[in-house]
Amino acid sequence: MSEIEAITLPTARPNPFDPPDGLAELRATAPITRLAYPDGHLGWLVTSHALVREVLADRRFSARSELRHVPIESTSPGRPSPPGMFIGMDPPEQTRYRHLLTGEFTVRRMRLLAERIEEITEHQLDLMERQGPPADLVEAFAAPVPAVVICELLGVPGGERAGFIAEAAALGRPDATQEQKISTFLTMQARMRDLVVAKRAEPTDDMLSGLTRSDLTDEELANIGFMLLGAGLDTTANMLALGTFALLRHPGQLAVLRDEPGRVDQVVEELLRYLTIIPFLVRTALEDVELGGELVRAGETVTISTPAANRDPDRFPDVLDLRRDTGGHVGFGHGVHQCLGQQLARVEMRAGYPALFRRFPSLRPAVEPEQVPLRTDMLIYGVHSLPVTWDAQR
Repeated sequence: MSEIEAITLPTARPNPFDPPDGLAELRATAPITRLAYPDGHLGWLVTSHALVREVLADRRFSARSELRHVPIESTSPGRPSPPGMFIGMDPPEQTRYRHLLTGEFTVRRMRLLAERIEEITEHQLDLMERQGPPADLVEAFAAPVPAVVICELLGVPGGERAGFIAEAAALGRPDATQEQKISTFLTMQARMRDLVVAKRAEPTDDMLSGLTRSDLTDEELANIGFMLLGAGLDTTANMLALGTFALLRHPGQLAVLRDEPGRVDQVVEELLRYLTIIPFLVRTALEDVELGGELVRAGETVTISTPAANRDPDRFPDVLDLRRDTGGHVGFGHGVHQCLGQQLARVEMRAGYPALFRRFPSLRPAVEPEQVPLRTDMLIYGVHSLPVTWDAQR
């Protein structure tokens, strides 16, 4: 085993669509390397596709939140996940929650939702068209579509949706103080607890009502609802916005989406791979593990660079190609913790991209590319806003 000088996690991006600068060189020369964490922990960074999948599939690497160290500045120390927040748990606790939710996120159920998602998409495009150009695509389209979808799935009453959505957005604001974030978090928790109580009293045809028939407590249900709300809003919204930005900057690839509608599934998968909006995942070794020729000691955290893995030339050419088979990408993770809502996200993107460019064939950026504000300061990458314009119908 070799002694390796520790680095800090690269975060500066050479352009909006590529992984942070330096990751490609690390992947080529040192696909597992020592990583220094802001809290003083000394762990590891993994950048190759093969090693990333190996870590994510190995039960000796834990997702437990109280064990992990975060590779970026964070004011939140690691602590056990509250009941229901299973993304920070390991089997068998994680398995119990995931099993209950798997039936709510089946491929078949998500496909049955496709028609309703298409209606929501078209309604939002109607509003955007009536407003007229220019518009912020995030505010006008990318954020509202998944927000309405996840609120309907959870059964949030129409009159309460604006509050849920506004608070979820406020929780992720980079300029919010820790006190503001705590206040917003507690308000959202209270809203979700009230919603759970209402669903127990009068169930409706939605996901949260269905889960009230299980043995989950109100606290577990509220935390699951809170987790699903946040995940359902932020991830798909950023894929819709950043994906649109990428398509506008790659007109040859945009032509594939427009001219070959039968390839929409490939379009979605390739954008998920190429853009990879989750900058990293973390796992902690439960025992000593040899990985890529290095010894990862028990208790050491391994940071997994999903953007670097999805650009690994040993697995994928480093160009955007919407005709490519991108099977095996790790945009949704891998292993027992693979994203539970991935099918929902796919359905929303399959509906969103074609409808947007069909409705606005002349859609184009309203500012220079370097003026588009990037979410490099956030846990989920994307754009804060995307000013666009188009030729309005007279």
